[in-house]
Amino acid sequence: MTHGSGRRRVVVPLFDGIQPLDVVGPDVAQSVAPELVLPVRRAGGQSQYASPVWAPPAPRPSVRAAQDIVHAEPSADLRVPALAARVGMSERHFAREFTRLVGTPPGVYVERVRVEAARGLLESGGLTATAVASRAGFGSTETMRRALLRRLGVAPDHYRRRFADRPGVAGN
Repeated sequence: MTHGSGRRRVVVPLFDGIQPLDVVGPDVAQSVAPELVLPVRRAGGQSQYASPVWAPPAPRPSVRAAQDIVHAEPSADLRVPALAARVGMSERHFAREFTRLVGTPPGVYVERVRVEAARGLLESGGLTATAVASRAGFGSTETMRRALLRRLGVAPDHYRRRFADRPGVAGN
């Protein structure tokens, strides 16, 4: 359905016993959610961006272990070969199982976790953009900038200016 502004809106109906993620998957649900929910303006300079809702931990222990590694060490080498080796699976099987059980490929999952890590570091202030990119696991500030633009629609410097805990934090 299209509204006068020209923006296309998608409505996901909820039927008895069917959850929205069962119908469309987590990526579509995440992209549609901001259009369906009117955000409440938070007071006190709190972040206006809600943390993404991801799939619950995978039922398979090796894939769940990989998820735990990603969350615990976002700056580590989290490419498929490294993760697969750490959980004792072949690369190809790991990538297939991770995608099947988590609902998103490992690389996309890693980027989401790294964006969340970068958000927290940017909000807390005090670190340079280079330090934030490094601690969040991005190879460079440019890679971090592109990931934040892709996931949040805002560049790191704008995000920090808007949501830093300490007013006047420069961030570069």
